[in-house]
Amino acid sequence: MNNVRRKSLRELMEELESIRDGIQELLEQEEEYRDNMPENLQNSEKYEQAEDACDNLASAVDSMDEAISCVEEAIA
Repeated sequence: MNNVRRKSLRELMEELESIRDGIQELLEQEEEYRDNMPENLQNSEKYEQAEDACDNLASAVDSMDEAISCVEEAIA
């Protein structure tokens, strides 16, 4: 791979890392929201929606980590 493409991939990897960090931040906020729900709502639909959102956001973070790793390997 030539230096121009490596540079482009590094720039894209920085964008991916920024997106991953944003998703991680939103995941942490949603987890805090879910964890601070009153006990009487912990078996409610709202709680389940928050739990599903947390699961999906965690999967998104994992996928972003995998994509970043693949780009790093391509650069090497």
